[in-house]
Amino acid sequence: MLLLAGGLLLAHALSFGLLLHERDLATRGMMLSGMEQDVPLSVALLERLSPAERQAWLPRLERRTYRYLMRPAQPGTALDSERARQVTGLVDNALGHHYALRPRAVSAIPERYEIELTLADGQPLTIEVTPSLLPLARWLPWVLALQVLLLIACAWVAVRAVTRPLARLADAARRLDPARPSPPLPQDGPREVAQAAGALNALQARIATHVTERMQILAAISHDLQTPITRLRLRVESMEEGPTQSRLLDDVTQLGQLVREGVTYARSAHVALGPAVRVDLQSFLGSVVDDYQDMGRAVQMGHTEAVALPTHPQVLRRVVQNLVDNALAYAGSAEAALHRQADGHVRIEVLDRGPGIPADALAAVLQPFHRLEPSRGRESGGTGLGLAIAQQLAQALGGELQLGNREGGGLCAVLVLPAGA
Repeated sequence: MLLLAGGLLLAHALSFGLLLHERDLATRGMMLSGMEQDVPLSVALLERLSPAERQAWLPRLERRTYRYLMRPAQPGTALDSERARQVTGLVDNALGHHYALRPRAVSAIPERYEIELTLADGQPLTIEVTPSLLPLARWLPWVLALQVLLLIACAWVAVRAVTRPLARLADAARRLDPARPSPPLPQDGPREVAQAAGALNALQARIATHVTERMQILAAISHDLQTPITRLRLRVESMEEGPTQSRLLDDVTQLGQLVREGVTYARSAHVALGPAVRVDLQSFLGSVVDDYQDMGRAVQMGHTEAVALPTHPQVLRRVVQNLVDNALAYAGSAEAALHRQADGHVRIEVLDRGPGIPADALAAVLQPFHRLEPSRGRESGGTGLGLAIAQQLAQALGGELQLGNREGGGLCAVLVLPAGA
């Protein structure tokens, strides 16, 4: 915008400068032409008038850039302006070289010089010359200001017309998410922008295809592993009881859990939601907590508010259960809360008093198969997929999963749902 507006203003200023220069040349030409015709007549008239009548005629002979004075010239210096010397030579030629001219510069800023001569009766006559441009019309500055405003407005419209498709392209690039395919970007606007939009659409399609293939491979492998794992469990159970059998059963159990979580993660990337139903979230969250309490788990209900919105209860239940299971695995207890934010969004919080997560690892734990070092032990049984599944399901609901550490220790997992989820 600055480059375009600056270029237009510079061109406007150059045009105005050329206009003033042409106006200066025209004014000089008019003054020289006028003086060439006027000075001989005026001097001849003053020669024929009596000394008493000359003073009365001086105002009638006065012009915009020069006038006649019945006095000697003021003290000054030699002419240093080419224009002044040109005017003096023109006056001398117009008078037929009959008078001895005594020019002198009186003032430089503004330019003013006087040409003195002596009439036939001995009375001095001075021609005072004050070159100046023709005065500008009062409306001209306003017109110029209006032109400048129009130039800036046109530049702004032109820049916006060019950058609007670029802004849409940048926004589409920011929203590019393999987990949530977005509609293709319109391929309009300037040719280069349309080409970039087409390339971004092709890239998005390739990413979506790649992610789908990965999920299909993961689901197929996980599904096919369930049968040999089941056979392996049966064979281990048929072995003689002892420490070896117990350790093998633990390994088979962990392997089966990993396969089940892998299938669940693959399916969560392309979950079929179906039509949304209006759910009383306060009652919904209470039923989830009651289910855990019936199983003897340390899950409590925190602060809640009466909130109802359209959503998909089965998917929402799986998200909340994954967050509660994560809190129970690392803290032994959990607390569920429900709030409505000032902007209308709904927050479902699952809080614990466990070891928490380092601040630099809060984003990484949402990635599949990412586990913190303390959770790699056999006793935790974690697969690194619980939070990743919860995040994908939250995105499928149009929401967002946020993790943060609590003051005093522990983790706060927040599911933020839009008001119209």
